[in-house]
Amino acid sequence: MKAYKRSMFEKIKAIRKRYHEKLSWLIRSTGRFSDIFPIAVFLSLVITVFSSSVSYFIMKVTPLGSLLDLISGGDGNLREFLWNYTVFFGIWIIVLIVMLKRSNRPMFSLLFPGKGQAFRHFCVGTLLGFGSNAFCVLMSVLLDDIKLTYSGFKPVIIIAFMIAVFIQSGAEELTDRMYLYSKLRRRYVSPLVAVVLNSGAFAAMHALNPGFTLTACLEILVTALLFSAFVYWYDGLWIAMAFHAAWNFTQSIFFGLPNSGIVSSYSVFKLDAASAENGFFYNVGFGVEGSIGSLLVNIAIMAAVIIINLRKPEKKDIWKPFESPVLAASTAEKLPEKHDE
Repeated sequence: MKAYKRSMFEKIKAIRKRYHEKLSWLIRSTGRFSDIFPIAVFLSLVITVFSSSVSYFIMKVTPLGSLLDLISGGDGNLREFLWNYTVFFGIWIIVLIVMLKRSNRPMFSLLFPGKGQAFRHFCVGTLLGFGSNAFCVLMSVLLDDIKLTYSGFKPVIIIAFMIAVFIQSGAEELTDRMYLYSKLRRRYVSPLVAVVLNSGAFAAMHALNPGFTLTACLEILVTALLFSAFVYWYDGLWIAMAFHAAWNFTQSIFFGLPNSGIVSSYSVFKLDAASAENGFFYNVGFGVEGSIGSLLVNIAIMAAVIIINLRKPEKKDIWKPFESPVLAASTAEKLPEKHDE
């Protein structure tokens, strides 16, 4: 029986080896079955869906619910909107647990680039996110597409939303720009496959948001490509997370505009929705990020990143140390041990 099993295992190894030799131009030796694009996307969705249950459970067994009540001061709408951002902390927990799997541990290096890079990247991403969104909002006001009025500044609520928005935006980046991107990068030879497919999946996941249009789809797609470029050229997961969070916070909590079609119940400024009009930098249904102007702003940033880095190689290929000419199964067996060393 043991001899039979050994014989079958050798046959499977031989078949896999021939398979990888024929597709060596496409598939890396480090690639796993679960890294195939549709399967990787499905696993990302499973993480997203399951994380909500984790978040609700933690809210029930911890003082988190009471803390949200205290911050919102009895305002049910404010509490619900704050929770809609905070609930994403379940994704952080699940993704971090998934990365504890020995074969996934190289992904941790994206969270800890070292030498103070995380802080610098966070600052750069925050400036880019705030600056680009504020520019689009300013142009919308100057073109008289929207009218804003000052509503009030409540430090405790602002700080709570800063944390909550980063939890939400960071969770999306963990799922898409770290987990999904890394799995695709582990599977496919060309990094362009990981960049493009990961970005397409990110745009598709926003298709059900209120007011979603073709322009909004293109804008989100370009933004996702930009974030993936940050990871590719700068090892910049923290740039992507900070840019994403700063954009969402500036648009939704500071200026009170729709964020992917959803309007916050609290904001420093309030939009006069009745007088808002579709314009070059604003879309009534989807907000700033549904406009041609916003699309062009992000294309300009993306073009600048490409021009600056066009001749530069990938900053960090976390799977390179584990590449091997042998079949994927053999490499997969060696991967954890090599990493642990």
